[in-house]
Amino acid sequence: MRVFLTGATGFIGSAVADELMATGHQVVGLAKDDAAARHLNERGVTAHRGDLSDLDSIAAGASACDGVIHTAFINDFSRYIEVAEIDRRAVATVADALAGSNKPFVATSVVTLLPPDRLGTEADERASPDIPRAASEATVLAAADRGVRASVVRLPFSVHGRGDTGFVPALIDLARRKRVAAYIGDGASRWPAVNRLDAAQLFCLALEAADPGSVLHAVAEEGVAMHAIAEVIGQGLGLPARSIPEDGAEAHFGWLARFVAIDQPISSALTRERIGWSPRQNGLLTDIAQSGYFETASRSKL
Repeated sequence: MRVFLTGATGFIGSAVADELMATGHQVVGLAKDDAAARHLNERGVTAHRGDLSDLDSIAAGASACDGVIHTAFINDFSRYIEVAEIDRRAVATVADALAGSNKPFVATSVVTLLPPDRLGTEADERASPDIPRAASEATVLAAADRGVRASVVRLPFSVHGRGDTGFVPALIDLARRKRVAAYIGDGASRWPAVNRLDAAQLFCLALEAADPGSVLHAVAEEGVAMHAIAEVIGQGLGLPARSIPEDGAEAHFGWLARFVAIDQPISSALTRERIGWSPRQNGLLTDIAQSGYFETASRSKL
């Protein structure tokens, strides 16, 4: 299958590209500039110039291929509503381009669309249609009624592994600056997690076998306690792990406070049953300790 892949140079997308090629697919990757195009070509991926705002390019790439996997997203929390709308327009463009073709379209979504403080499943309704990225997920799933084999893969808080630039590196950078690896209260709030290679495998399985309208959870660990994450960060940095009272969380964590405080365990039992996904890579705590998270002083891009 010839697959159009957005985010092909990214942390998750590059792993998806490798998995696709390893299983015999050809990959056409969206490249925003010459450097990205050269990088993709060197890895055996055909570069297709454009970005998420270039809807004509996205439509052309989708139309010319046998299927689409969408992993790109602009991780800029300072304009999150704006970039979520850019994402919605991009997936709507793919849906229009594939309408009536029965081609597969697998798009990235997030578990934060689900209500917190209880175990979330693939069958749950979204918490609110007003949450950023909810519109993108709804747009993709609606394409299943338009002759597209559309599905979504919801990613957890932590997609981890070597090269991670997400929430865990942000916590490590903060611990370095504050000289303490902190958690809020008793640290019992939980983050679901998955290794990027396991997530990549699920995207490829969805491309090949997901039913139209499927919601899949790329979750290997339902919930890793924040105090455990803080403890392994503290061990890696030679710093103490310490509780911060709730009323001091924002002062200590800044924009990270809401993510550290949220308790959102997520199940992937239905995903494993329906599509035969079986994650095999290291868990989050092992990856933090062993996969280069402490090698550089500051790598987070969030």
